[in-house]
Amino acid sequence: MARKNFLKIFFLTSFIVLFLSLILINCGYHLRGTGSSLPPSIKRVYIPVFKNLTTRYEIDLKLTQEVIHELTTRGKLELVSEAEKADAILLGEITSYQVTPLAFSGKDTADKYNITIVARVIFRNLSNQQVIFSHPSFVYVEEYEVPEGSDFESMEAEALTRVAEKFARSLVVAILEGF
Repeated sequence: MARKNFLKIFFLTSFIVLFLSLILINCGYHLRGTGSSLPPSIKRVYIPVFKNLTTRYEIDLKLTQEVIHELTTRGKLELVSEAEKADAILLGEITSYQVTPLAFSGKDTADKYNITIVARVIFRNLSNQQVIFSHPSFVYVEEYEVPEGSDFESMEAEALTRVAEKFARSLVVAILEGF
């Protein structure tokens, strides 16, 4: 009797696992960062330097370089140097850059900060001018700490490098996968 119950439970469990697996495979499930929702005709992209509407020096170059790096390392798109050779264009404007103190040490100096970057982004198919991806205020926020005795400016520059990498990764995933 116990063997019959065991076999029933085993077959029922196996059936449920198989059924759920088939559903997940057929509904297009994939791991984040591995898919693409781009039209198949988009193979080459042109990315001019993002416009910097902030007072932060060279943030436009850092963000543009990281977005280019992220797109090319994923192997999804080929970067071209002229819009005429591209299937699509990625335009960006950095509209806001803020560093906000979050926590203070015993000496009334800030030792933890937030960096917030806001950008307007448009990814457009050049053959028909259709907008593939658009976000009027793509936001990325990151915390960083300034250890006691450290220079605020150098720690901010290091944090900005990390933020640029993560901003680019997040933006590219949003563009390629529609998240």
